[in-house]
Amino acid sequence: MALHRVGSQYADARSGIVHLGLGAFHRAHQAVYVERNLARHGGGDWGIISANIRSNRRLVELMRQRDRRYHVAEYADRAHVTLREIGAIRETLYAGPDGADLEALLARMSEPGVRIVTLTVTEKGYHLSPADGRLLVDAPPIAHDIAEPAIPHSAPGMLVEALARRRAAGTPAFTVLSCDNIPDNGRRVRRAVIELARHRDEGLAEWIAEHVAFPCSMVDRIVPAMTDDDVARLAALGADDPAAVVCEAFSQWVIEDDFPQGRPDWEHDGVQMVADVAPFEAMKLRLLNGSHSLLAYLGALAGIETVSEAVGRHQFVGLLHRYMGEEAAPTLTLPAGTDLDAYAANLLARFANDSLHHRLQQIAMDGSQKLHQRWLAGARARIDAGGDVACTALGVAAWIRYTAGNNLAGESHPVNDPMAETFAALHEAHQEPAALVAAFLALDAIVPRELAGNTRFSGAVLDAYRALNESGVEAAIRRLG
Repeated sequence: MALHRVGSQYADARSGIVHLGLGAFHRAHQAVYVERNLARHGGGDWGIISANIRSNRRLVELMRQRDRRYHVAEYADRAHVTLREIGAIRETLYAGPDGADLEALLARMSEPGVRIVTLTVTEKGYHLSPADGRLLVDAPPIAHDIAEPAIPHSAPGMLVEALARRRAAGTPAFTVLSCDNIPDNGRRVRRAVIELARHRDEGLAEWIAEHVAFPCSMVDRIVPAMTDDDVARLAALGADDPAAVVCEAFSQWVIEDDFPQGRPDWEHDGVQMVADVAPFEAMKLRLLNGSHSLLAYLGALAGIETVSEAVGRHQFVGLLHRYMGEEAAPTLTLPAGTDLDAYAANLLARFANDSLHHRLQQIAMDGSQKLHQRWLAGARARIDAGGDVACTALGVAAWIRYTAGNNLAGESHPVNDPMAETFAALHEAHQEPAALVAAFLALDAIVPRELAGNTRFSGAVLDAYRALNESGVEAAIRRLG
């Protein structure tokens, strides 16, 4: 094996960034870019204070025990790995349900030296409707934050409280940078924050609207959940590190350049600073993430465990080529200079990287929050243009069948989704395929009404659902022609 080691190469750094969501993706993506920046400058003002705000207090404590240092193993393939030591995270906090470090987190977010707050809290962490983007004021964390704004439970609530403190102290607002994999992420978090602030103080909401920048960003790196095998592999490389993460070598970060209080000079660290992120994020969501979801639901139904195993089957590769080329790409305004064939080929090569144990169950999580941006918005545009959506319809049918909690062989799997109870009730109430598909498409929190009411789309989903149950996954794919 070709092993390349990169140590953390600076003595200290001041913390100018607070991050909400100390998960594997943050540690393998944003923190790596910040590490490069700090190493290039020999330190500086852009160290990170990272907080978990919902769960995993153990990771926070583990990072503290290790002086906040950990390793990232970047696999190009099984034979080539770069092992990086990361020291960019200068402090870790836990502000979960018991509120252990909540006040400390709010105090850090209120400090004048903190000029950027970043987030990886997943789609559901913003508490916005997947269908229309409105703030879900009845969601328990949001309802709590409306009633008790000074002790917030949600990410939007923490942003509102910290900004209220800065306004009261006369401290300039920080910039809010979402690093979550959702379209228009900056504008979506802006809406959540301002709508929540209005429940507290209309003047505060207006101040936020005028003074706080919410740039959009697009993030891309495959970061599977760690397994025992991964831990053993890293230990064999000399990194006996329970906080380590494994990821692919590829990484991309595209950011809208709107930082009134300043930012790291990330453009020298591989970040693309642009005026408009939208073409990049739409391409990534519909091509990469849309393809991932096709593999996740169809592969899980077929009893396949990982992404690399799925793309080892020619039927799945053919399906992805057709989906990307005929259904997703025509809905996109591609970034200048994009070679779609090369992009698709690169995606398939990344998916085939068998050094990553990227489980389909991980990708299948939270489908109710993901389907709109990955499939349904594109399907609606494609139908409006008179195009075919057979691959997308098959994916939606596979998702509906997946939510039953077992694969086509009857083997059970967890349905990890905020609407899992709703899905279970629908499966219990509707045994006949036509009624079940109609009930799922009527979930307007997920499916736009214009799409659900389109007989071409609903008919295609129903036909695909029947084909899956009657003939299996590979036959259903072949049936597309």
